[in-house]
Amino acid sequence: MEKTAHQQHPISTYLSIWLLLFVLSTFSYLVDFFHVEGTMRWFLILLFMFLKAGLIISVFMHMKWERLAMRSAILLPPLALLVFVALMVIESNYVSGSRATAFTPVSFVAHE
Repeated sequence: MEKTAHQQHPISTYLSIWLLLFVLSTFSYLVDFFHVEGTMRWFLILLFMFLKAGLIISVFMHMKWERLAMRSAILLPPLALLVFVALMVIESNYVSGSRATAFTPVSFVAHE
């Protein structure tokens, strides 16, 4: 019988990823601490969230060491959803603008 050898990754890889996750979480909390407002706030919070999720998926779920087919099967559907969401945002901006143009009341000035 052949025993399958499991590959062990160095503990330094995991510790460095935990440190990086801690740093990214700190940056995310600093966004609130420095009272960043508006679009920049949400952009930074989402950026740090996606970076942390990407690190967790790639290292702790071993996606970094998977084949391309496995990565594609897991990562392409969420990317397709993001593309569809972006298309919906673009379409909603167009519809909102055309409604504002079409339904704006026209003021008539009476001529004497």
